[in-house]
Amino acid sequence: MVMFFEFTFTALKKGYMKIKEYLTHRLVKSEDLNHHGTLYAGRGAEWFVESGFVSASSLINPRHIICVKIHGMYFSSPVKPGECICYTSKIVYTGKTSLIAYVKVARVSNANSVIVDGFITFVHVDDNTKPRAHGITIEPETEEDVRLNKKATELER
Repeated sequence: MVMFFEFTFTALKKGYMKIKEYLTHRLVKSEDLNHHGTLYAGRGAEWFVESGFVSASSLINPRHIICVKIHGMYFSSPVKPGECICYTSKIVYTGKTSLIAYVKVARVSNANSVIVDGFITFVHVDDNTKPRAHGITIEPETEEDVRLNKKATELER
């Protein structure tokens, strides 16, 4: 398993954060394949959620984060053994207790060819897994981040 994480974020004022991307690289190996010899969707989904979790845990103690929903996940092309893929994740929306991550996956050899993308909702919880306010607000700056924030806001409803 090949994993590489990049972590940094910029604090603005208390509770406000700029959106920061996190990269997770994976090498697709034989144990990751389905009966067609391509990346098994279940393994891809596992890595998808893990990537979103990395971005959420950069803002909140991972002990207090749970995944509650994956909002669609469509593979646009198969991934073959030996290919390296990159999961790019970022928190694009924060509610009172929720964080929504946007995750996209592309081949390392061609970052413009998105294989999968979608959103994941995480909830900040207490030690008894009851939702609890996190006090974080995301500030979208780029046009893409504003668009993703709007789409994530619609998912929250």
